[in-house]
Amino acid sequence: MLKHVKKPIGSTHSSTRRRFLAMSAGALVTAASIHSRSVFAQSAIIAPERTLSFYNLHTGENLKVAYWAEGEYIAESLSEINHLLRDYRNGEIKQIDLGLLNLLHAITLRLGTSKPIQLISGYRSPATNSMLHAHSNGVAKHSLHMEGMATDIRIPGHDLRELHEVAMAMHGGGVGYYAQSNFVHVDVGRQRYWTGT
Repeated sequence: MLKHVKKPIGSTHSSTRRRFLAMSAGALVTAASIHSRSVFAQSAIIAPERTLSFYNLHTGENLKVAYWAEGEYIAESLSEINHLLRDYRNGEIKQIDLGLLNLLHAITLRLGTSKPIQLISGYRSPATNSMLHAHSNGVAKHSLHMEGMATDIRIPGHDLRELHEVAMAMHGGGVGYYAQSNFVHVDVGRQRYWTGT
């Protein structure tokens, strides 16, 4: 398991640059359609450092990394997260939406867990999504997975219904409950809720 404490983005620049980056990061979260009064937004503001822990069920990779500290996102940590959440079928990597990372962080805070998020699906390339869509009506043709804005997850020690309820309470975007497939879909698109198989 990896644990990284990296130099924040812009740490070698002036304090003005640091403030600009912090404001830019805040704007990116706003762009992810997160309501300022949501539990998600409050959690993102309160935490002095944001850490995420993942276990990729398809590749067996583990990652525990602080991706935000001292008011700034950490470039190297974000790159590691992007790699772990890549399309495991063809290795394609896309930048994962910062709002999604903050939403996942807020969910783990609300659950009070330090256990790794088990990743079923992160980024999906257009080719992979097209293939899955052709074989399942449960896969959207224009899935937010292709934008790096969605994950399918579960968390050890917390049953699926609890994870589902907490994710909905964040008011951070879409939440899908897939009991038979044993995962919860979480995204930072518009707020909507559904049940799948």
